[in-house]
Amino acid sequence: MKNDYHDKGVGQFHESQATREYGNGAILGIAVPQANPVVEPEFAALLPAGFSMMVTRLSGSRTDSRQRMVDYLTNLPMSLDAYDTAKPDAVGYACTGSSYVVGAEAENRALSDAAEKFGYPIISSAQAILAAIKHLSARRIAVFAPYPPWMVELSKAYWVERGMDIASCASIAFDTTDTRDIYSITTPMALQSFQALRWQDADAIVFTGTGMPTLRAIAEVSKLTGKPVLSSNLCLAWALVKACGGEDYLTPPGPGEPLFGGWSTRIPV
Repeated sequence: MKNDYHDKGVGQFHESQATREYGNGAILGIAVPQANPVVEPEFAALLPAGFSMMVTRLSGSRTDSRQRMVDYLTNLPMSLDAYDTAKPDAVGYACTGSSYVVGAEAENRALSDAAEKFGYPIISSAQAILAAIKHLSARRIAVFAPYPPWMVELSKAYWVERGMDIASCASIAFDTTDTRDIYSITTPMALQSFQALRWQDADAIVFTGTGMPTLRAIAEVSKLTGKPVLSSNLCLAWALVKACGGEDYLTPPGPGEPLFGGWSTRIPV
């Protein structure tokens, strides 16, 4: 099975969906890093009515952050096998850092192999960001990352490999040597560190990383800059809904709500 969520046939309405109690739009699988507490609440806000999610955990090294990123992707079949007889309409791989560490070619190959094995499309958060950037006809991006320096450099290399120009790249002013410490970041911390980003000549701003809360920051930064602001979770939710043919479920974008609207009032407290 080709892992291309723009393929014809992906997102066609299945007869089984008509008899579902929940998820008549689609049931989305979300593969979340083992200690990440951010993806589920942000997806709960982002997904439109009619879409439900089933979460599985990615597993990897508990001592080596770089190896953990590789393990998540290597162990993806095991994570998907945990769905047992359930078959989501599409699956989101919610770890952007893995894509940066292994690179675009290895990312595409691993996700395509898993899609072929399990029989449904799989989209990574990095692939979703790329699709959103292209949707906005952007080319030059300013990247704000929560990563340690070595991973920030890999993220820049990834986007250059994907054909983007990097206007600026800045990171959180917080020690994330252990990448799991990203989960301690708050919106005020992110907004304070964002001031180091030179975004003025970028076409779009990208908050990368599914473990950094971004939904409130998107509204603030959109107002401050007047630029479209994207994040890993926002783009992945948008791409998954589109992959399942759910454009009609999406509210048009508005101020502080790029790609699609209606989610800002659902942000959990």
